[in-house]
Amino acid sequence: MEYNINLKIYEGPMDLLLDLIKKNNIDIFDIPIHLITSQFLEYIENSKKLNMELTSDFILMASTLLEIKSRMLLPKFTFDQEEQQQEEDPRQELVDKILEYEKYKEISKELKKSSDYEGKSFYKLQEDFSHMDTLDFLGDIELKDLSAAFNNIIKRYKSKDIVESITSDRYSVDTAMEQIMALLTEHREIKFTQLLSDYPLLEEIIIYFLSLLELIRRESIRAHQEKDFSDILIVRRENA
Repeated sequence: MEYNINLKIYEGPMDLLLDLIKKNNIDIFDIPIHLITSQFLEYIENSKKLNMELTSDFILMASTLLEIKSRMLLPKFTFDQEEQQQEEDPRQELVDKILEYEKYKEISKELKKSSDYEGKSFYKLQEDFSHMDTLDFLGDIELKDLSAAFNNIIKRYKSKDIVESITSDRYSVDTAMEQIMALLTEHREIKFTQLLSDYPLLEEIIIYFLSLLELIRRESIRAHQEKDFSDILIVRRENA
């Protein structure tokens, strides 16, 4: 009668021992050495039938298990009952090794998870923006003034319960630039706040501000302020 043998591949004898303990729901501090030894030897025999090559570590562990089994079967000749109770359990060294192996196995699993996570991450190299330090494209308006005006607008709309969460893909820089240029075909100049709704998303304000900077960079518009902390005036350039 033919039968199939399916064997799990183990990293080493300690991996096999730990798996046998878990499969049999064994208390690791009270290992039934007879059962574990039998199953360990059975795995080795089945491996031979499948022509699986096992490392010498498996043979060495099998010898260790047989030695522990024989030591536990030998009668303890002592007349001192207290000494007999204090005699070291032959399984103790094996238990310590299994516990240590289990600890390092769990650590390696966590390290692998971290490695896999990092492997799915992509990092962008830092770009050199030193050529933009002067921000020449701003032209008629100082960066500090533009920044102050933008912060003022944020504060103004904060008092009107500005919505700070980004909830959709409704806004994009390209769409915002098109809207700005469309308004400038109807009006000679517009104010930045005219671009915004009564209760704008924070996303909306940021997108329009980025669009403003991009249009200034392309020399499609000019931006200036009538006085400190006032609204930003946007004017279409003649050649745009």
